[in-house]
Amino acid sequence: MGKQNRFALFIFQSSIFNEAKRQGFTLIELTVVVFLIGVMLAVSIPRFRYSIITDNLKSSTRRIVGLIKGLRNEAIREQKIYLLHFDIGSNQLWVDFDDITREEREMAQKKAFQLPVDVRIMDVWTKEKGKRVDGEVAIRFSKKGYVEQTVIHLGAEDGREFTLLLNPFLTKIKSYDKYVDIEII
Repeated sequence: MGKQNRFALFIFQSSIFNEAKRQGFTLIELTVVVFLIGVMLAVSIPRFRYSIITDNLKSSTRRIVGLIKGLRNEAIREQKIYLLHFDIGSNQLWVDFDDITREEREMAQKKAFQLPVDVRIMDVWTKEKGKRVDGEVAIRFSKKGYVEQTVIHLGAEDGREFTLLLNPFLTKIKSYDKYVDIEII
């Protein structure tokens, strides 16, 4: 091999080696990036945890939505009429079905789900009974999963409000993160 060929091969090899070097990152660059990601996570995780995990209004709303969806499915599967009771004054809700005994109904009421102290049931509107701001309201789930058109308003101590809209024939529950009156819907 001649000198020119060896020199050309050396230049070709060193250009490939230098090209490979330019494609990587230095240890300092990687350290800076990892440090910046750590700082961003340290700042954002507490906010994320508060807004998703410890927010009682949102978690109560999700729980009620899950309960309603489950009751619709259960009513269809079991071919029973289920009732979801809201006791607005005591901030409780419980479930029973149409043909249970008085003792079973009282037991279900004793095992009622208590909303957190900073969350309250503001009012419940049903097409048949109108808006109720106190007392007890029962939402009926038919054997086919139908429910009377209902609007449930939940509020938190800090002034935030949620609205849940149940449609008779739709399984999807609309939720709004503000107070939405039935006339607007």
